Amino acid sequence: MTGGLLIAGTTSDAGKSVLTAGICRWLHRRGVRVAPFKAQNMSNNSVVVVTADGRGGEIGRAQAMQADACGVAPDLRFNPVLLKPGSDRSSQVVLLGEAVDTVTAGNYRTLRPRLAEAAHAALADLRADYDVVICEGAGSPTEINLRDGDFVNMGLARRFGLPTVVVGDIDRGGVFAAFFGTLALLSREDQELVSAFVINKFRGDLGILRPGLDMITKASGRPVHGVLPYHSDVWLDGEDSLAYGRVLGRPGPPRGTAWLRVAVIRVPRISNATDAEALAAEPGVRVQLTVEPAEVADADLVVIPGSKATVSDLAWLRETGLADAVRAHAAAGKPLLGICGGFQMLARSIHDDVESGRGTVPGLGLLPMEITFAARKTLARSSGYGLGEPAHGYEIHHGYVSAGAPEPLLRYDDGRPEGAAAGNVFGTHWHGAFESDGFRRRFLAEAARLAGRHGFTVADDTRYARVRERALDVLGDLVEEHLDTDALWRLIEKGPTPGLPFLPPGAP
Repeated sequence: MTGGLLIAGTTSDAGKSVLTAGICRWLHRRGVRVAPFKAQNMSNNSVVVVTADGRGGEIGRAQAMQADACGVAPDLRFNPVLLKPGSDRSSQVVLLGEAVDTVTAGNYRTLRPRLAEAAHAALADLRADYDVVICEGAGSPTEINLRDGDFVNMGLARRFGLPTVVVGDIDRGGVFAAFFGTLALLSREDQELVSAFVINKFRGDLGILRPGLDMITKASGRPVHGVLPYHSDVWLDGEDSLAYGRVLGRPGPPRGTAWLRVAVIRVPRISNATDAEALAAEPGVRVQLTVEPAEVADADLVVIPGSKATVSDLAWLRETGLADAVRAHAAAGKPLLGICGGFQMLARSIHDDVESGRGTVPGLGLLPMEITFAARKTLARSSGYGLGEPAHGYEIHHGYVSAGAPEPLLRYDDGRPEGAAAGNVFGTHWHGAFESDGFRRRFLAEAARLAGRHGFTVADDTRYARVRERALDVLGDLVEEHLDTDALWRLIEKGPTPGLPFLPPGAP
């Protein structure tokens, strides 16, 4: 068979990514050869995929997570267009894994036909290779100012005749109005493809909600194919929903007598904030994203994560007082970790004529090195060892250490140095390194020692890969237990429901 489904949302962060992953997991369990697809993603959370010819390319992290749910290796075709915002007005365009341009809202239109053609070809290839492709939309399908030329939401559904399920987050409030309004703002042709709704993040008694389900079905002519409950274990691989001050995950109680408090600075152009999730999976480790200098001062371990705009975000650190808080933390002998862009900020100076075009700017001066930005981006899967343990990760960066030779935090398999370990200040260009269990434990034990948290004990049984697998199984369970999977299968197999009523006024 060649089946498909588009998961659209009433808003960004409505639950499209997790619902897509859950449906993929459910189908994979049934023995269906299934793949995920997102025609265009806007996110600075990405992973590196290595192709058969050895070329490295980027796709959105959510699509890599969905690939895991399908039991398949990540593929550049799963996310053919990735937009990585570098400012409020511009984004780097990654096409089939390779950065090809930087666009603004104004000149994006001229590039869009090329992007659409590539996305359509990628989906056609996937439909030939897999039984089912579960497609994820972007934002809302009723961003009516963007409908002309759309190839991500209803434009994609129209092109391939995809039945569309609209998911809404009831936790935000107004979910029934969002369903009704989403449908009513679509053209007649688009409405013909919208076949059902799904409610996400429900808390409470379903009996109280049921009259609303009946009413929206009567008002729209579309059924609600299920209500997914809020589940605290669904928190890995976030896209763009990491909020200020948010505690990651559900911190388990410490194995020893003390907690380890980790503050991850949420820089404006944070990139691959998912690096912190591996730390948050450890018992007794409380990981909080913050923009508050006071929370940096109270932390045991401070992390400056990756950034899509290193020089700009470094200036922001100075403007907000966070740079002073970071320096004070390091001066007190407490551990400080920089990852990728955050690692670069720790240098004595940064020479950047590529990303920001600002030339040479002073870094925080906490590591004895200089950073220079190269025009060509480094994209690689990396493996080696650090702190006496094997480690692996992936690299996505323009900057490299051009002067200075700090003691490395890691080494590649061939012995080349990577990153830095200077007393209590650490850094690496490797994303995902802390998903390596032994390396993560050794680092956290050293961080606790430096912070004076002598009662903190690292767990010896945390397996991050198992944590991820459990989360994917939770998503599959939620789909199987709370959605009308027979109805979903009919849509996948037979296409959009025929004879659906038109809801006025519709788009012109």
